[in-house]
Amino acid sequence: MQIIETVLALALTLGILVTLHEFGHFWVARRCGVKVLRFSVGFGKPMFSWYDRHGTEFAVAAIPLGGYVKMLDEREGPVPEELRDQAFTSKTPGQRIAIAAAGPVANFLFAIAAYWLLGVVGVTHVAPIVGEVADGSVAQRIGLQEGMEIHSVDGHRVSSWRDVNMRILERTGEHGQIALSVSDDGARGTVSGPLDGWRLSEDTPNPLAEFGITPWRPAIPPVLGQISDDGRAQAAGLKTGDRVLAVEGEPVSSWFDLVERVRNAPGQTLQITVDRGGSERVFQVTPEARTEEGGETIGFIGAGVEAVTWPEDVLRDVSYGPIAALPVALSETWADTRLTLVAIQKMITGLLSPNNLSGPITIARVAEASVSSGFEDFVRFLAYLSVSLGILNLLPVPVLDGGHIVYYSIEALRGKPLSEQAQAFGLRIGMAMILTLMVFALYNDLMRL
Repeated sequence: MQIIETVLALALTLGILVTLHEFGHFWVARRCGVKVLRFSVGFGKPMFSWYDRHGTEFAVAAIPLGGYVKMLDEREGPVPEELRDQAFTSKTPGQRIAIAAAGPVANFLFAIAAYWLLGVVGVTHVAPIVGEVADGSVAQRIGLQEGMEIHSVDGHRVSSWRDVNMRILERTGEHGQIALSVSDDGARGTVSGPLDGWRLSEDTPNPLAEFGITPWRPAIPPVLGQISDDGRAQAAGLKTGDRVLAVEGEPVSSWFDLVERVRNAPGQTLQITVDRGGSERVFQVTPEARTEEGGETIGFIGAGVEAVTWPEDVLRDVSYGPIAALPVALSETWADTRLTLVAIQKMITGLLSPNNLSGPITIARVAEASVSSGFEDFVRFLAYLSVSLGILNLLPVPVLDGGHIVYYSIEALRGKPLSEQAQAFGLRIGMAMILTLMVFALYNDLMRL
């Protein structure tokens, strides 16, 4: 069932972003007088299609990993004399540049619109308050302490853990100083120190954890909130609302303490003492043995925690008026753009491992998680992925939009296009680069599994 949900989340995510990207090409092509033959979401044989009054076929194909806009083009076959002025190749270099750039521009505009919408609707963030600081970590070295709230990183204001994540992620692989503006019991100050080449791990990077920060969270008592119908907890007689007091006679202090003990006892019968309605009861529960993605076998009983309410003083409500939300949306989009560009630059220079590249499997899993997390997380994920898609398509690599823009710019400067041989050679190089990148990203995905 989860695999189906993941595939559907991937199809929804890519369907939205690809449709927007290709619509950008389509919209500008139409306004430049180019006849569009087909607008396809997905590759392969169309599952269904229809035509508009201009004769353009709109299709939804079976492989939801891309899409394309097919235009009338003399390079792909003879064009009737009466339609030659509507061919893509008959347009000026400037018009062709505009058509090629329109797809990435549509991705950036979507990100701006998404962040604007979140700003107007309003979101609630958990304040970035430090819970624990790992010994020997960068966080400890620069002076972060438990209870401190982070307000800015290197002068950039942050209001959530997502903001903090993005800012410290930009500094991976560097040796310079990092400075954080913090407050503790109302007193404001700054902590700073050297990064000393701090890097992300290559398998499952977690910037906050690897920086040495565990976000503060309220104490979560070991009270059962959900019981799976076919789980070991229900089979043993546990019920929603039971408060776990002890496992094998040893007191349980929190939900995480309970989870740890269950995880460490796959297939072992545990004596669990609970408080039910003021009276103590004892149950024999044998956790089911399950194998995680990393190959570790853990115990699982099919029980979830009772929902915990966050204290009001650690929640930050963020909302703007329609006008005030626009510069915020632009700033968020620029932050995503900067992070993507910095990541590319650091991979090229070796400061960030290429093993951090992700492919369709990782995108599908993150998409499924963001859809499950709610509207805000999904919209933010779409916005960030849209920015990344726009930037990658603008890279000066033949096959991509950026490569076409380079070709048309050279044509505008020379007064004539590059030879067909030169363009064909560039196309082969571009295809080899893209295929290599895709295979490497997919390999990374599979290694993470």
